[in-house]
Amino acid sequence: MRASSAEAAEVVLALLRERRPTLGDGRLVCIDGPAGSGKTTLAARLAALAHAPVVHMDDLYDGWDGLPRVADQLGTLLEPLARREPGRYRRYDWHAGAFAETVTVPPAPLLVLEGVGSGSAACSPLMTALVWVEAPPDLRLRRGLERDGPEVEPHWHRWTAAEAAHFAADRTRERADVLVDGTGEPPARHTR
Repeated sequence: MRASSAEAAEVVLALLRERRPTLGDGRLVCIDGPAGSGKTTLAARLAALAHAPVVHMDDLYDGWDGLPRVADQLGTLLEPLARREPGRYRRYDWHAGAFAETVTVPPAPLLVLEGVGSGSAACSPLMTALVWVEAPPDLRLRRGLERDGPEVEPHWHRWTAAEAAHFAADRTRERADVLVDGTGEPPARHTR
């Protein structure tokens, strides 16, 4: 299914209601796609509609080069939830440049996991739905620099190269249940 960002939260929620739980007694939706595409906005809309907690991948990476190492954090978060136990992760403090406190995530009817790498193939057995959000590179860069400041531009370019390699290896977009245009333009259509 393909959806505009305006309708995507309702489309995703309807899809989740049709599917059986995959994360213990709960459901897991992973909202993935390149940086600056609109994932956080969609996650907030979906969480508000479903009264669901959101975990942001930005809290799990250990800095700008942390994408390849985030799998361990996903394991301590998702594997216990699959056993109907609280999951946990260490929150990264971007200002301090170090991990801070451990965050506990109790089991819930729906967990929204948002950010680059949330739809990693290794997590597929636990996902109820995978959502891919995309937008043109120039728009994504503009959004990122507006959000994080112009001083992060060198990091941004390094990050986008790392995420592109990750997405290609994991075939994340190809595995998605819903494709979302982060610019909010096209109407919904089925992809599979």
